[in-house]
Amino acid sequence: MVVGSQADGVGKNKLSVLRMSDLCRIPGSAGKEKTEKELDDEMLGEEWKHDKNGDNECDNESEDDSEEEEEEEEMDPVLEHYSFPHACGGINRIWICPHNSVIVGVWSDSGVVSLYDVGGALDVLDRSALGNSNSKQQQAPVRKMRKDPFFVYSGHSTEGYAIDWSRHTPGRLATADCDGNIHIWNAEHPVTPNDIVAKYGAKKSLSSPWGNSSFAILDNPSVEDLQWSPTEATVLASAECGGYVRIYDVRCPGKAMISNKVHASGADVNVISWNGLVGNLLASGGDDGSFSVWDLRNFQTPDASTPPKPLARFQSHRAPITSLEWHPTDESMIAVSDDLGTYIYDLSIEEDDPDHQNGNNAEGEGGSGVEGEIPPQLLFVHSGSQMTKEAHWHPQIPSCVATTSLSGFSVFIPSNL
Repeated sequence: MVVGSQADGVGKNKLSVLRMSDLCRIPGSAGKEKTEKELDDEMLGEEWKHDKNGDNECDNESEDDSEEEEEEEEMDPVLEHYSFPHACGGINRIWICPHNSVIVGVWSDSGVVSLYDVGGALDVLDRSALGNSNSKQQQAPVRKMRKDPFFVYSGHSTEGYAIDWSRHTPGRLATADCDGNIHIWNAEHPVTPNDIVAKYGAKKSLSSPWGNSSFAILDNPSVEDLQWSPTEATVLASAECGGYVRIYDVRCPGKAMISNKVHASGADVNVISWNGLVGNLLASGGDDGSFSVWDLRNFQTPDASTPPKPLARFQSHRAPITSLEWHPTDESMIAVSDDLGTYIYDLSIEEDDPDHQNGNNAEGEGGSGVEGEIPPQLLFVHSGSQMTKEAHWHPQIPSCVATTSLSGFSVFIPSNL
């Protein structure tokens, strides 16, 4: 995992590569799985623990389980890290190249985009995990350690947060800033896992810029997030201030192919996520605490003044949505975060009473969602973190979620998945 800091001093910021191992249950929950009765007691409270006569149930089997838990060796999770200095200020966003995982794109609050090669740090951490073994991997040469970025781009007029690598075109990177400029970069040669770094030339790094002219109707044209299409190599979507979601095609620079104001109130669209398994589904999260799921096949309306109707809209959150990400292997599951926590939704769950509006109805299909009510699609809530910034599914560990926040990092697997 790669993380960045936003320290109080410019020279204190770092880009860190983390290696986690021996991940296990938190202290006190290791051992045998809890019985159904124990789970009921935990959820329903003290009154549930007593029978009608007021006697406590005594279970010899539970005592034996406690003895077994004490005998089992408790393992502590291990976290190793290697840090790179980041002299360009605080780090707004980090994104790893899907075609070469040693290349990391970094957006800074000074308006600079940097590309790092973390291959040497990965080798150091892998060698540390092997200990003193004489395996071939332990004896393999370590890649060159590059502490400074191998490419720095200063073409943006101000800072930004939107950054995404193309899933189809190796080395293609999209970045956007708070002035509404979207820049598309292309590598000078194909990026493969065997490349040491992706070489970007200063003259060729910017292939298709969009200027502020296409955002002139907005008071604040900031582009908050970008997502490349999982099925079309030239198509990307943007989340923008003023409540807009736009679809672009890099073959037609200078204008949006589709532009819709998805929030009639004008609340900013903070984040978007394109479903990697169902290419016509796009989720968006707003500054008003709502998030919606859109069918792009019906995203363009005949009347430009009429907003499209979402497949589902959830309004149970009381803080701005800060992150959205579809599950990598389950097309209906999505992780959502706001300042107060991280939430796991399963959108395949249907309301038992179709006439009851429980915060998950789409506009035009029984009305808009009821604000504040807990929808049945909400499966799990992770709390305890302060001002959660991002939540991501682990690409290898099923249903494992990692989050970053003001109070630190969290890695967990929802208990009901």
